[in-house]
Amino acid sequence: MTGVLYGVGVGPGDPELMTLKAIKAIKAADVIIAPKTEKKEDSVALTIATPYLKEGVQILKLVFPMVFVQEELNDAWVNNKNTILGLLAAGKKVVFLTLGDPMFYSTFIYIYKLLQGSGYPIESIPGVTAFCAIGSKLGYPLAEGNDVLSIIPATASTEKISQALATADNVVLMKVYKNLDEIVRSLEKHDLLDNATMISRCGLVDETITRNLADGVNKCQNYLSTIVSHRSV
Repeated sequence: MTGVLYGVGVGPGDPELMTLKAIKAIKAADVIIAPKTEKKEDSVALTIATPYLKEGVQILKLVFPMVFVQEELNDAWVNNKNTILGLLAAGKKVVFLTLGDPMFYSTFIYIYKLLQGSGYPIESIPGVTAFCAIGSKLGYPLAEGNDVLSIIPATASTEKISQALATADNVVLMKVYKNLDEIVRSLEKHDLLDNATMISRCGLVDETITRNLADGVNKCQNYLSTIVSHRSV
């Protein structure tokens, strides 16, 4: 029996936002891989998927460092790759859980690249992204008509962020957790601050919504923080 690897998007936080196909794959899995970025943190993706896990399924909580350089893989990435290959060689159905969508700012993308050409089938099952969930939650159209929507990682350079903000009608800023003051200044510079709203941990029990960034917010933001805004007219 040939092993299969599934990259399964579990959405932003609410288990009810998972697709039927994602749930089906999770229920059929022999092994669930729950990626973590820090040893001290649990897997948010696993928490979301928990209602759909079958009894006795093997769960592997693997730590994936934030930095990925394919030409200079560190031991953690090499070990995780070999672990997955071993499971596939044993004919296992392996589900790799990921927040949001597997092909959107996901750790699964790197695993996908590493295992391409390995001879084992790999399938990506899409999921609801955080910013789409935020748009629905707030009743906030993300783009309409001929609007240009820019999706920007807040971890990018100041120059790159500024260039994107300068040309967009609507923006989504993801991973807003280290440089919030700088992001707020950039939004104000490009007439995007007045309409900006930030949601942290969308769909999870400790979700927070900040509607007026101009008044200042808690500087200790969670990694799962997203800002949506549109240009003032």
